[in-house]
Amino acid sequence: MGFFARLAELIRANLNDLVSKAEDPEKMLNQVVLEMNAQLIQAKKQVAIAIADEKSLQRQAAQARADAEEWERKATLAVRSGDDALAKEGLLRRRRHEEDAREYQKQWEKAKREVDQLKEALRRLSEKIEEAKRKKNVLIARKKRAEAQKAIHETMGGLKDESAFDTFQRLEQKIDRMEAEADASSELADEYAGDKLEQKFRDLERKGGVEDDLLALKRKLGMDAPEPEPVAAPQVRVQAAPAATKPQTPEDTEKDELAAALAELEAEESRAKERLRR
Repeated sequence: MGFFARLAELIRANLNDLVSKAEDPEKMLNQVVLEMNAQLIQAKKQVAIAIADEKSLQRQAAQARADAEEWERKATLAVRSGDDALAKEGLLRRRRHEEDAREYQKQWEKAKREVDQLKEALRRLSEKIEEAKRKKNVLIARKKRAEAQKAIHETMGGLKDESAFDTFQRLEQKIDRMEAEADASSELADEYAGDKLEQKFRDLERKGGVEDDLLALKRKLGMDAPEPEPVAAPQVRVQAAPAATKPQTPEDTEKDELAAALAELEAEESRAKERLRR
């Protein structure tokens, strides 16, 4: 058992050295398991040597007993032949082999007890190494989980810095202002460089839509809103101009086109309201 005491002390020394030097727990655990396996191989070799010695003592004890029996047979043969002196020599040799057999038997029994203890110690050592391997996997998993949690917390801690969010807010405000300036430029361009007649029609359409929505809401609430009278399309009388009429200017032409368009729009609104009443 002294060998296993030295083995345990060696393993503890190696582990302490690894713990003091290692920076990566995963590498340290793998190295510890490798060291344990190496020590287990050495322990198995020592146990195998002890078992071989024990078997050798057992064979020597058996051989000594067999030799003692053989010399007893020879002494018996000498007695039967009437040679007592030779029989005494044979019995003396038998006694020596019996003493050797007793000594071998004693040493074998002691070795057998030690071998049994070594086998049990080796079995426990093997079980502890297997347990260490299982714990290694668990510890490595815990280590990786702790690293992941640490990385997440560090990331979240970095996000607490308000400077990044302030930058986003400033950029958002800047973009909002750029969009407002672009809309203002577009509105000014439509106002001063666009088609004024088209803008007037758009305003008229928006106004007419609001009036229709108001009438529909009053009907929905049970308020008897007067039905709008159909508006007859104004008739535009075209009189023949005298032969000596003054030439029509572009402003006059624009006014005539606007009057005709308004008349057409009012006629279209009247038809749409008539369809709604139906």
